[in-house]
Amino acid sequence: MPQMILFFHFGLSLPHPLSFICPSTPPKGPFFRFQTYSDWLRQPSPRALPGWEPCLQRLKLVPVFGALFLYVNSVFPLDYVRTEEFLDRHFFFRFFYMIAVFFVFRMRFYAAWCGAEAACISAGLGCYPEKSLTKPGGGPTVDYSPDPTAEDKYDFRTIQCIDCYNTDFCVKVRHGMRYWNMTVQWWLHHYIYPNAPFRSYTLRAGWTMLISAYWHGLHVGYYLSFLTIPLCIAAESAMEASVRAKLGPRGQNIFDWVHWFLKMRAYDYMCMGFVLLKASDTINYWTSIYFAVHIVAVGCLVVGRVLKGGRAEGRGRDKGTKRDGEGAENTNSGVKTD
Repeated sequence: MPQMILFFHFGLSLPHPLSFICPSTPPKGPFFRFQTYSDWLRQPSPRALPGWEPCLQRLKLVPVFGALFLYVNSVFPLDYVRTEEFLDRHFFFRFFYMIAVFFVFRMRFYAAWCGAEAACISAGLGCYPEKSLTKPGGGPTVDYSPDPTAEDKYDFRTIQCIDCYNTDFCVKVRHGMRYWNMTVQWWLHHYIYPNAPFRSYTLRAGWTMLISAYWHGLHVGYYLSFLTIPLCIAAESAMEASVRAKLGPRGQNIFDWVHWFLKMRAYDYMCMGFVLLKASDTINYWTSIYFAVHIVAVGCLVVGRVLKGGRAEGRGRDKGTKRDGEGAENTNSGVKTD
């Protein structure tokens, strides 16, 4: 039992071994519910569970992520952003630097979280039959009866922290959050978002991001970063409703590629607050690139609202004209209209 309790603590909060290359705020292992822990202890046939193959599958890219982290971090060190020399560089260099910093940030967490997941997998934690339709963090979503004699297929989605591919290549800002720190996102979605004191999706998202920032710590950079997300979500929603909805398939495809590019730049931009931590450092960097993402987001929000309002006004005029025409037609034909 002591070993089980120790591993429970490791899976939830002990720094990952790879944190020796990431000295600040070491990544934690997957979040999981007590029910998941209880199911792990009461597993009827633990030796029959798959272990090596899914564990190695999860570990296979860790050396790549680690090597990329070390190399790119050595070429683009974060501390350089805080120097006067950096501020004297060309705008495009300063803008590109946040792309490199966010790449380093992603590689660091990809390596750490994949390693943490592999540790859980090797112990059988979070292993459920595929028919239980598990969700990261939450576990099974349908009732199932464990049958030691049945040859079920198993998965470890319950302890999945990261979906590396979709984190990089999903189109929307709101979708990017779903694939990052997935077990904690489940907790935020089920316990924080529904209890937000607002009805608006954007305000609820803002409340959730505020709690998430507090969960990370008290550094102002966390709050500046997380509270930029609702603005980006509102901007992309406005543009989708007013522009994308009017386009054909080819136009929507082009729109989505532009949307993806802007989504990645938004996360690059917000990452700077997350890693610089101090309000002064974050604002100094954002000032050096003229608050580009904030300006683009506000611009998209305004354009989206104007175009949407113009269409609504146009539809109202069309309906009014149609009603006036029908009334005149009925009057001319001698039919009484109310």
